[in-house]
Amino acid sequence: MLKSSIHPLPSERNELDWKSQLSDKSDRLAQHISAFSNIPGGGFMVFGLTNGGQPVSLSVMDMEEIVKKLGNIARNNLAQPVGIEHEITEFEGANLLFIHIPESIDKPVYLRGGDIYDSYKRSAGQTVRLSKQEVRHLIAKSSGISIEEQIVERGVTSDAVLDYLDYDSYFRLGQWRLPETKRALLEALASDGLIILEPSGQWNISFLGAILFTRDFSMFKEIRRKAVRVIVYRGSSRVDASKEQPGVKGYASGFEGLVKYVMDQLPSNEVIEKALRKNVKVYPEIAIREFVANALIHQDFTISGSGVLIEIFPERLEITNPGTPLVDTNRFIDTAPKSRNETLASLMRRLNICEERGSGIDRAIAAVESFQLPAPQFIRGEDYTRIILYAPVPLSKMDKEDKIRACYQHTCLHYVNNQKVSNQSVRQRFNISKNNYPMAWKIISETVEAGLIKPTDPENSSKKFATYIPFWA
Repeated sequence: MLKSSIHPLPSERNELDWKSQLSDKSDRLAQHISAFSNIPGGGFMVFGLTNGGQPVSLSVMDMEEIVKKLGNIARNNLAQPVGIEHEITEFEGANLLFIHIPESIDKPVYLRGGDIYDSYKRSAGQTVRLSKQEVRHLIAKSSGISIEEQIVERGVTSDAVLDYLDYDSYFRLGQWRLPETKRALLEALASDGLIILEPSGQWNISFLGAILFTRDFSMFKEIRRKAVRVIVYRGSSRVDASKEQPGVKGYASGFEGLVKYVMDQLPSNEVIEKALRKNVKVYPEIAIREFVANALIHQDFTISGSGVLIEIFPERLEITNPGTPLVDTNRFIDTAPKSRNETLASLMRRLNICEERGSGIDRAIAAVESFQLPAPQFIRGEDYTRIILYAPVPLSKMDKEDKIRACYQHTCLHYVNNQKVSNQSVRQRFNISKNNYPMAWKIISETVEAGLIKPTDPENSSKKFATYIPFWA
């Protein structure tokens, strides 16, 4: 973890904070401990590294003093005492002190003498204060209440529920008959946890109900920043946006409209089929649908102030959601999906918007291959996940990384479909002529060298009949 954060470019991470020496600011150190205690898995403070990631040895006396002071702060300066561990490790010729701050069961961990909002987290490698919404989410999570069950509007009348939520979309997407009475309609919404009946006879609207079926995100203060944003740019950078459109409807009720809007903004190519000319969008709709649905479902709702962002450039399309992926980005194609939001994912599946079987990414990659596009790139950021789709480019303009990524995804797709990759299949993937088969071998060899694929039969000495499978198979 430490090595990968320093090379090739030094960059602190959410779970890793470098220190060259001990600060005399006890309050700031308490904030760091609070932050690590509040994030999944906890984290490490590493003493003996400069801001540039250069190791500098500490004396035994210095290390003893650091452990003693941090131990006292962890016990005495936080409302909930935190137990820390330490270890000395040699790294690049220097002795570094690792202080491990475990994730707390009872969250949020906040500063003693303050209130519960004196709580901190790690974001983009920095220690920052939790928002009030994030504090509420942590409290609910510690109490065993999922994000979907939390309430965003209380004490609502029956008529107001129907004004807030697009119930027509709920029944239409589920292909269920619309109940004949208002009471039966409300009970159907309640059966899926979209609303909750109070003893008074009024209703509470849950986060799940609002995020999926709100008629307008601005109606709910708790979720208005979670509306999807679509930005169209004139050039390759983000400095010149030509259009920005925030979403209005909930994720489920507005999904078809969102996909249509994105498709309408995409550039198209003119093709001829059966002597007729027609315009075809540069990206397959099925890939847009699957990747957008994936971003909506797997986002981390506890990260305040950000939602799903779709950015359209002339030569690429980027879909970004808050929260790091729960599985390795190299295993998106084959691994069964894991979601932070299981109830939301389950309902979206029943509404025929997404799949939980993990085949959505497979279909998207297959569609990308059929369009002869470069392979999508899956990026794990500090607190976000990003998928990048690339517009068509000839093989001669693809760099080595593009070819390796495409060959690896091609191999994964074949493997999950009980097929093996060969020179012929790689030629088909890249539209390489049969006479240019050495080019396909070169791409395969580079992907093998990258450690992403391997021969199906390592003992086979015949290159002509060689086949390949993913490294994890």
